[in-house]
Amino acid sequence: MKHRSTTGRRTVMAGAGVAALVAAGVTFQTANASEPAKTPRPAPLSALAAGKLASTLGRDLGADAAGTYYDAKSGSLVVNVLDAVAAKTVEAAGAKARIVENSLAELTGARTTLKADASVPGTAWVTDPTTNKVVVTADRTVSDAEWAKLTEVVGGLGRVAELHRTKGEFTPFIAGGDAIAGGGGRCSLGFNVVKDGAPYFLTAGHCTDAISTWSDPSGAEIGVNEVSRFPGDDYGLVKYTADIAHPSEVDLYDGSSQRITGAVDATVGMKVTRSGSTTRVHSGTVTGLDATVNYGNGDVVDGLVQTDVCAEPGDSGGSLFSGSSAVGLTSGGSGDCTSGGETFFQPVTEALSATGARIG
Repeated sequence: MKHRSTTGRRTVMAGAGVAALVAAGVTFQTANASEPAKTPRPAPLSALAAGKLASTLGRDLGADAAGTYYDAKSGSLVVNVLDAVAAKTVEAAGAKARIVENSLAELTGARTTLKADASVPGTAWVTDPTTNKVVVTADRTVSDAEWAKLTEVVGGLGRVAELHRTKGEFTPFIAGGDAIAGGGGRCSLGFNVVKDGAPYFLTAGHCTDAISTWSDPSGAEIGVNEVSRFPGDDYGLVKYTADIAHPSEVDLYDGSSQRITGAVDATVGMKVTRSGSTTRVHSGTVTGLDATVNYGNGDVVDGLVQTDVCAEPGDSGGSLFSGSSAVGLTSGGSGDCTSGGETFFQPVTEALSATGARIG
């Protein structure tokens, strides 16, 4: 299914033509100059600054924007656009422009088709701005017949999507930060927050869906659920019932902690760190946004952050952060911290907005 519209975007051919004319114009203007003109390089950006710039450019470009990602090596924000006119806007704002073929409307249309025709347990799909495609991944539980179905659906989408297989299995990591337990299960605390002046903490929704009263490792009760969202989303808000310290910090499991002062949206390419009670602290990179994961049994979660950070059962709900900023809550994934894999996270900013809580 294709959703190509001429309104709001220019054709790639026209964009390429304009780009060629611009290049030719530069050649003509500098042919007789003593030194060739040079396009100044954008000043290096932090991942957080790049994320803010991405939001601004997304609003400014509208339908001409086709995704962004952060190039940590050069410290630059790369913005996918559909033509040379939009590219000039991007470069004037201090980012790098890359002209691509697929619009956000086409990528979104592909995801709609996948949800309607390829909702197979053990699958995930995410829009990858580095390839300008929707990447579909099937885990080892997907049968030959289901794989054939996926191949047909993804093949019908043409250049907009591609299909891969992973050796692992997509599961929620129920079995951050410190361990929290209840009802025979164990998860990890995500972030301490405040709501209406009272202390709470965030964890994964599939954890609060299964467990309503929480205890610390000694068995002492510390909190009860107030909000639980799973599937669809994957976050839970727990109100502290015990008079214990609840600092805005993440346990680094080396005798130290990371102070958390706020929350930010993830950016593809952002360097992140995860803390959880099973595998403790591991780091990696954000590889995709707005991922959809089908964990099976009808448990489909949308809008997740995809990373190459490993995790295992019991790490669920744990903290994903970048510096002093909260980024996500561990949802699930495939693989482990021996062989590697991919892990998905509920965006913290969405959980805070929906529950009316704030980092603190």
